[in-house]
Amino acid sequence: MARELLMPKLGLTMKTGKIVKWYVKEGDKIASGDNIFDVENEKLTNTIQSPADGTLLKIILPEGGSAPVLDIVGVLGEEGEDISSIIAKAGKSGGETEPAAAAASPAATKTAAAEKPAAGRIIAAPAAKKLAREKGVDLSLVAGSGPKGRIVEADVEKFLAEGGAPASAQAEAPAGAGEVRATPLAEKMAQDKGIDLTKINTDGRITAAEVAAFAAGNITAPAGAAAVSRETREPMSGMRKVIAQRMRESQDISPTVTYNNSVDMTQMKAAKDALKKKGIKVSYTDLLVKMVSKALLEFPLVNCSIEGEEIIYHNYVNMGVAVALPDGLIVPVVDDADSRSLEDVSAQVKQMAADAREGKLNPDRLQGGTFTISNLGMYGIETFTPIINQPQVAILGVNAMIDTPVVIDGEITVRPIMALSLTADHRAVDGSKAAEFLQYLKSRMETPLLLLI
Repeated sequence: MARELLMPKLGLTMKTGKIVKWYVKEGDKIASGDNIFDVENEKLTNTIQSPADGTLLKIILPEGGSAPVLDIVGVLGEEGEDISSIIAKAGKSGGETEPAAAAASPAATKTAAAEKPAAGRIIAAPAAKKLAREKGVDLSLVAGSGPKGRIVEADVEKFLAEGGAPASAQAEAPAGAGEVRATPLAEKMAQDKGIDLTKINTDGRITAAEVAAFAAGNITAPAGAAAVSRETREPMSGMRKVIAQRMRESQDISPTVTYNNSVDMTQMKAAKDALKKKGIKVSYTDLLVKMVSKALLEFPLVNCSIEGEEIIYHNYVNMGVAVALPDGLIVPVVDDADSRSLEDVSAQVKQMAADAREGKLNPDRLQGGTFTISNLGMYGIETFTPIINQPQVAILGVNAMIDTPVVIDGEITVRPIMALSLTADHRAVDGSKAAEFLQYLKSRMETPLLLLI
């Protein structure tokens, strides 16, 4: 019996969705759980799996098309089934299609599913990388089915099930053949600009400056290499549009001040190492979520929100933790972080980040935050000015931990120092209150045992 494929409702606030990619074409056989399409709402892009076995009889909403939630976007069933009534029903729903999407052929859609990211960089989910390491699979041979060709765990499993050989069983290439060495920023720039790093003539490791020069036509490619356009234009994704709109609105709404303070992380490092020895693996972000949550209960103004001319005090902490994605930034929320155990907080943060990167995050997890932490320390950033996530009144920026000479008891010693950057809305949080909050947080971070009091 034919089955309607519907535009999913991925959260309580979702009204419409946009099909950004079909992984299958009409006539393809599909198994339950196979990836069938990517849907984008105003916050993120999720990959949708097939609800049953069958054949894709009809794509009603092509790539680029938008429709209200629960509208029919395709039909799944048995070959030869009469689906005219479903098509007629779908024709009344009024989904909108972008002109460019209407011209895309099913064959092109199928081909796109197996494309690799540009520049030879392999994008894979952590679970896929782990399985590939365990099974000895070369990820460069695996077709990714996730957003923008991202390889997920199911892709590695499918590769092995279809007879794909582990790396140890494959013919070895000569040492260094086709090897490209580039900095992480150079790899990202090359991916964004669609540049093949193997086309850049340079000695040693390729830098971001060399990628930029190549894009501008100042570093020549080997003979026969395709020319690179000096400019590339592409429309913003739905997520990028929302980020742009909300960041601009935040700057328009809130008169902000950023306060910076440095913290000696010696005791925090010792506490983290002690937990690790007990088998409890937590990150500095996990520890900060817990510590900041406790501190916010002592400073309710920093944990409040503003609606119109009202200040709303929250007697709980829903902690937003910024997560970087290839297309932008999202802030999933750990509900009631102040009352959760450290291990629970850690599990929540890791799961939300993994779900977000694999296109599985429920949009409802992006709602209800009372405060946000944004950690750029892993990128070596020493200070920055984070932008407030409205209607919150503050956000904490976490910077790199750097071994720094300091004077302790009249003697010079080296300590791990981390800078914190607190941006606060001056409508609710005066400078003295922001400074008191940072001082309180600093004292707890430098003496973690105070949290037991």
